[in-house]
Amino acid sequence: MQHFDVAIIGGGPAGLTAAMALSRSLRRVVVLDSVRPPRNVFAKEVHGIVGLDGVSPGEYRRRAWDDLKKYGMAELHEVTGTDVTPGPEDGFTVTAEDSRPMWARRVLLTAGMVDVHPEIEGFGECWGKTVIHCPLCLGWENRDRTWGVVTGDPEFAATAAAGFSAWSDDVIVLTDGATPAGEWGGAAVVEGKIRRLHHIGGDLRAVELADGTVIDRQTLLWQLDQRPVPLIAHLAEHRGLAMDEDGYVEVDGSFRTSVPGVYAAGDLVTEAQAAVESAAGGSGAAFQIIADTGRPSGPSPVGYPSAAQP
Repeated sequence: MQHFDVAIIGGGPAGLTAAMALSRSLRRVVVLDSVRPPRNVFAKEVHGIVGLDGVSPGEYRRRAWDDLKKYGMAELHEVTGTDVTPGPEDGFTVTAEDSRPMWARRVLLTAGMVDVHPEIEGFGECWGKTVIHCPLCLGWENRDRTWGVVTGDPEFAATAAAGFSAWSDDVIVLTDGATPAGEWGGAAVVEGKIRRLHHIGGDLRAVELADGTVIDRQTLLWQLDQRPVPLIAHLAEHRGLAMDEDGYVEVDGSFRTSVPGVYAAGDLVTEAQAAVESAAGGSGAAFQIIADTGRPSGPSPVGYPSAAQP
């Protein structure tokens, strides 16, 4: 059985940033990067990370692993994690599909979330282009267009009424059939279930409601429902991993979960989801693991110079 200081389950910005911090702190790391497509597979570019702004998600990962290989401390296993069980000793046995079990002193969960796409004609073609989940991620690319914010949350609608004016001076709220009570903060609100998105090659042109009403819109900000990946759901059901009422992993201010020795960061702990936010969380979690565990369990890789060498 292979032994590691830390097993990172998830190979996105949170997991890769954590792997870098841990590698530079001489921790032996294994990254389990699921074979399923990442959430941002529909996006052409990653934004907000200085020095990497505009690279594709695939290029981001390639560059990250090129950087990690220089340290010789991290291994990539392209497998899907299936379980994390305590022991033996002060650590965990990590199992994965089509892979031998491995042991890790600590575990960091960065597996992200799964978006639940609505069954609406045209949604898939527009998602990640002109139907977006985050204004900080793709607002620039959709600036100076007519926007619709799909939400049934009056508080979020009030934010949209004023907060998104940097990208568009024409913002309305589409409730998609929800009729919640509360103040909408001055937002123009259109009720009605959405049944179709009119577009040309993913370039949104209009939203069609169930009653046949067609509303001209060029961009939709749509925060989808999400669910945890199967491993996280399994750990919540069988290993005592605490989740909040919205399905996100509960962590304290130091990225510790309810399971001692297991940490979590990135999209699976918060609705505030962006590559740069995930990277920051991964870095913070790595520093906490380093502080909690003290010295690494093994020596530097053979042939890698120590800090004392010129």
